[in-house]
Amino acid sequence: MQSELEDVMALAREWMELDPANAGVLEAEIAAAERGDDTAHAALTARFAGYLTFGTAGLRAPLGPGTTRMNRVVVQRAAAGIADFATAHVPDPAVIIGYDARHGSKDFALDSAAVFTAAGCRVQLMAMPTPTPVVAFALQRSQADVGIMVTASHNPPTDNGYKVYLGARLADAAGAYAQITAPLDQQIATHIQRWNVAPDLPDRADTGWEMITEAVIDEYVKAVAAFLNDLSPTETHRRHLSVVYTPLHGVGAATFCELMEATGFSAPTVVTDQVQPDPTFPTVDFPNPEEPGALDLAVATAQTHPDTDLVIAHDPDADRLAIMVPIDGQWQRLTGDQIGLIIGARLMPYLSAHDLTTANSVVSAPQLAQLAQHHDVEHAITPTGFKWICRVPNLGYGYEEALGYAVAPQIVNDKDGLSAAVVVADLAAELKAKGSSLVDYLSELTENIGPALSKQISVMVPSPSVGTLLVEDLRTNPPETLAGYGPVTTIDYQQDDVLLAQRYGPQHMVEFATTGDISTRLMIRPSGTEPKVKCYISVLAEPGIPLATVEAVMHQLHTEAATLVEVT
Repeated sequence: MQSELEDVMALAREWMELDPANAGVLEAEIAAAERGDDTAHAALTARFAGYLTFGTAGLRAPLGPGTTRMNRVVVQRAAAGIADFATAHVPDPAVIIGYDARHGSKDFALDSAAVFTAAGCRVQLMAMPTPTPVVAFALQRSQADVGIMVTASHNPPTDNGYKVYLGARLADAAGAYAQITAPLDQQIATHIQRWNVAPDLPDRADTGWEMITEAVIDEYVKAVAAFLNDLSPTETHRRHLSVVYTPLHGVGAATFCELMEATGFSAPTVVTDQVQPDPTFPTVDFPNPEEPGALDLAVATAQTHPDTDLVIAHDPDADRLAIMVPIDGQWQRLTGDQIGLIIGARLMPYLSAHDLTTANSVVSAPQLAQLAQHHDVEHAITPTGFKWICRVPNLGYGYEEALGYAVAPQIVNDKDGLSAAVVVADLAAELKAKGSSLVDYLSELTENIGPALSKQISVMVPSPSVGTLLVEDLRTNPPETLAGYGPVTTIDYQQDDVLLAQRYGPQHMVEFATTGDISTRLMIRPSGTEPKVKCYISVLAEPGIPLATVEAVMHQLHTEAATLVEVT
């Protein structure tokens, strides 16, 4: 035990020389550990328990010193590894770097610019905090080779992260300008690991990169506005829609408000206490519009403006979209699948006319596939994650139930909450002009293809390994019925005979389902980025079956799923 403590303290002291800004934290923990404080000992051990894993989600972890945390040393080494990968494959690689308003984001972006420049790359750095979709747009517009976005998206304020995109010269045609996927992620990880074990930090340039001004936002807005006007040429109805908007203390407000103005909408009523970027996210427990309570201030704002038609919310880097609508006098958030279906229905004539493909993740509801079949539009199912959705050939629209929507992949080959928001708002305005609403529109859709409900349950676990074991246990001990329906069919996405596994490789996920006039489905997988187990439950009925019946089945299925994963 004493030898182990001495080893970790030696690592901590070495780190202090590389990362003097965090030296005070380590000094305090070393002193406490030497006094016999087990908590400090455990904290030090966790900081240096290997290296922060680089994968298809890039990097994401709590801020702080150590090899497993997000800090300037880890970021510089990651940038150097990515630069080595890029320069080994293409001459004179071009790099776009953006960042949000989280703690450390600007410093991480500047360090990245300095490392990439020293490594011989041509670097363009955003001059201001920017939404993730704008960075992805800038990458595609300039046909750069690497895109870096410093953000932890909707993670807690203690976290930060590092998203990586590759351009057409480094990725295959399907993955160009999208987030990285295997096997390129592991190739990059190998380059990063060489720097992780190197005794020194990579070289950094003092100057040499170009700054990208706010003009890129104007270009993004112009491109999205042109797409929306192609989709819906008439603008007059948009002016009469009343919208309440919150960016949840993130970086989406300025771009979204400019986009609304450029597309002919009235200025939204912003949630005053959440409109300015704030890395502490002071008004929410968790800066994720899916979380209970996250949109309470938006609802309160809408209640003080009785003419409000729609509440629009983005997560902190504005790549996810939440929508709230009034139902029987109460504001309710639409599920990710409901929004996905609404957008899909809106886009179907456009997709059909342009011979484009739709796609959704396997854990999303099956209704988009039904809708696509009705319109004779190609449809694809992918693993979870937009890195897969955006690799679908000829993609015109893709979504995942976790509030991610790509409505114009030719502009942003990633989920984009900003462009998706104006597509939904345009539809809502058109419906309002006809005396209808999004709720009515959704009801008509479900009458034609059958009522459906879906829900996600996220369960925190002590560690990712615990989540893996939980899923393994359910794989070997499947439920015999779902909400009273049976028999239950089990699909193990790790098996080679499953089509999704054949196309994309084994997926650590298991599905239980029943079929009939009322079909039920429960899918369970460990999270790829957090210590969570995620459950996806859905109930789909044939047309004519009352929604109340589906709601009752969903309630029972939710209770059973909660029991299976020990949700309280």
